[in-house]
Amino acid sequence: MKETKPKPEWNESKLTGFFDDGTEIEGQLKFKGSFRIDGYFKGKVQSEDMLIIGEQGRVDADVHVGFAVVNGEFRGEIKCDDKVEIHDRGRVFGTVMAPRLLISENAQLDANFETTDNPAPAEETGVPEKKDD
Repeated sequence: MKETKPKPEWNESKLTGFFDDGTEIEGQLKFKGSFRIDGYFKGKVQSEDMLIIGEQGRVDADVHVGFAVVNGEFRGEIKCDDKVEIHDRGRVFGTVMAPRLLISENAQLDANFETTDNPAPAEETGVPEKKDD
């Protein structure tokens, strides 16, 4: 039987790291918990947890995280194990790979999107499971 990990609880208000507006960093970022970028970051981001790009944030990177929230600008390739949310002022250019994608009405998405093989279980989506006869 396949062992399932408990689904993490994402919380934008509990940050473990933060780049403020006016900060410019280039390199590789690895973190645990929730990390928010309101400045400029270029490079690679890796985490099993939550990345938040604030309204003033600009990220030009290859990203693999558990969950991403885009309120600012993202350019590159983003892969999420759970979900990508692009909010009203969010702008995404590049490639997005995730089981789920939420795009707000005023968001801008100019990207290729690929669904990955980690869809939410049927009971979480409200879709009844198919039962074999």
